[in-house]
Amino acid sequence: MPSAADQIVAVAAANGPLRFDHYMQLALYGPHGFYNSGGHAGRRGDFITSPEVGPLYGAVLAGFIAAERRRLGNPADFAVVEVGAGPGTLARSVVAALLRADEPPLRYIAVEISDAQRQRHPETVQSVDQLPDGPIVGVIVANELLDNLPFRLLVFDGGWREAHVDTDGERLVEVLLPLTDAPQWLPIHAVHGARVPWQQSATTFIQHALAVLASGSVVVFDYCTARTAQLATEPWRRWLRTYRGHERGDHYLMHPGSQDITAQVALDQLPPPDAIRTQAQFLQLWGIQDLVDEGRSIWQASAAAPTVAALSMRSRVREAEALLDPSGLGGFMALSWQVGAGRATHADRHRAESDDLPDER
Repeated sequence: MPSAADQIVAVAAANGPLRFDHYMQLALYGPHGFYNSGGHAGRRGDFITSPEVGPLYGAVLAGFIAAERRRLGNPADFAVVEVGAGPGTLARSVVAALLRADEPPLRYIAVEISDAQRQRHPETVQSVDQLPDGPIVGVIVANELLDNLPFRLLVFDGGWREAHVDTDGERLVEVLLPLTDAPQWLPIHAVHGARVPWQQSATTFIQHALAVLASGSVVVFDYCTARTAQLATEPWRRWLRTYRGHERGDHYLMHPGSQDITAQVALDQLPPPDAIRTQAQFLQLWGIQDLVDEGRSIWQASAAAPTVAALSMRSRVREAEALLDPSGLGGFMALSWQVGAGRATHADRHRAESDDLPDER
């Protein structure tokens, strides 16, 4: 069976150098790419995201979703669309939390491009491979999706040039070609070798999500940097990273298909959000402490004869510590955009005003 590297070499040999985002698409999402060959989040996977910490994250998000449905007037067609749903971990915890809270049933659509991941989705959700065309009334949510969407890679070499991937017959090599369509956020000058991501796919995703959302919110969680120019001043390995087996991987041209490729999300390349918070602030706003207190109370009441449910409640303390850690998951950003009802009077709208945003996964 051909590997992702074999496919990339064949495509490059036949068509010439691949633009970096096209290479990344094949390395991650191609037939033999990382997400179609067993790569995934989770304790037995390659990296841990917030849903894999435990069900608490989904329980808090369920509280936000319930509040959003009430804010929109409890519409009958209210839906949750999770994009980049992976194996369905977040979907399971959100649906279970809504059921425990006696919330009315809703339609949960799990969007995942990888067929291998979709096979693991729970039967309680609608599993699809792309964002529905709409109109959607409800919440569109994405956890650590934007950093994984294929991006173009720009390199300063006497001027800005664009990285492409080619083959020398034996291995993949990087070549720099002229940049013909420089974006306005690109700094004019940089040190030799400086690199920045051009996150067109992330921008397009947000624009598409806002276009299909008739009323409600788009909420994304990711690790972000305020301005692209800041990334140009940093060693590129700080913000362009690979992961495999819960450790940093090798150079992004090595072992395509066997490691994740990811980058900081540059906020100045996205449509301006209506609200920007840290993940910790978002979780605190939507009741994580109440859920932790509830869990502690249930555990204390059943400590003498603990049940599986009581043990799950006890774990909320540990999960909250990880989710709120400002040097880890708690330092990620929660970005939200509102469409339709209530948008003009949203009281919590504010923007990031500094570059002091987390820059490590």
